[in-house]
Amino acid sequence: MNKRDFVRAGAVGSLALGAAAAASAQTTGPSYSWKMATGWPGGPLMDVGSKLFADRMEQLSGGRFKIQTFPGGALGNALRVPDTVKNGLSECGHTWMGWDWGKDPTTVLFGGYAGSFDTERMLHWIYEGGGLDLQRRYRDESEGVVSIPLFIRTAEVFMHSRRPVRTLADLKGLKLRTAGAWLEMARDLGAAPVTTAGGDIYPMLERGAIDATEWGTLWENISPGFYKVARFLIYPGVHQPTAPFELVINKDAWAKMPPADQRLVEIVAKLVTFESWLRIGAEDAKALDFYRKQGVTVIELDAEVQYAARKIGLDWAEKTAKEGKYKWFAQVHKSLSDFDKAWAEADDYRKVKVKRS
Repeated sequence: MNKRDFVRAGAVGSLALGAAAAASAQTTGPSYSWKMATGWPGGPLMDVGSKLFADRMEQLSGGRFKIQTFPGGALGNALRVPDTVKNGLSECGHTWMGWDWGKDPTTVLFGGYAGSFDTERMLHWIYEGGGLDLQRRYRDESEGVVSIPLFIRTAEVFMHSRRPVRTLADLKGLKLRTAGAWLEMARDLGAAPVTTAGGDIYPMLERGAIDATEWGTLWENISPGFYKVARFLIYPGVHQPTAPFELVINKDAWAKMPPADQRLVEIVAKLVTFESWLRIGAEDAKALDFYRKQGVTVIELDAEVQYAARKIGLDWAEKTAKEGKYKWFAQVHKSLSDFDKAWAEADDYRKVKVKRS
């Protein structure tokens, strides 16, 4: 699909109009030639997030804003994009905040974890529930960069597995490749998690060194081909119900921009976040049909596993907040919890029950 034909109706269309208005109000002004460091080699994450943002910025600035995206590792450590940006090796970067889990687990509250709500709720919390402001202030203090939400995933696949997994009993001893917060939480479900570089996953699955892997969404996981050697696809991704990503900008580069251009960046980042949500949702639906046609067995996790995983995540967050080791954790956790309570009945008044034949 041509990215320039990507705008949908409704809220996203309104955002596009807002971005166009912001751009037309600043038809003349400084020109920009920025480098963007990213945390991935390519594929949907870069194309739909980073490259679409660069494309939109050039389009809606009348060509004044040009951003060249670089694959992970080209400008600095792929897992430490904020450092690359802060040190001035690039003016901006695109990353998933949860990779900083080992440094400060507050990052997974912004990036999504087993206790998160779904993407629709996360989008509301970010833009209407105070999440955006918290993220901006947190990253300013902790990393010395300007942080703006950019791009969001739907729920990930729970795992591609060499054997069927439905119940808690099926998870016992399962050699699961994973990373971040879920590496620890999966042990509480009885699995035997390990972590490894992305390029090692396919051969390890192929030879049986691991039983299963989690990675990305239905669509994202077509490209690495896990389904060819792991013939069971298990959903939903209780370990990652949503995954917002972020745009980080060098503070000096940001300060040099006139307010109108700063506002344009913020509007375009929001536009691309909603566009990416729609795109991935549409592609995920097609991907599910693709897997079935490839002879992959699709399995929905038993409810007990879904409840248990979420409880583990929420218990971890509550415990971490009470420990008080991390300055921002309790504040962000409370904001998320208060929002979750306010939306407790949302499925009752927002969704109509459907009987499927």
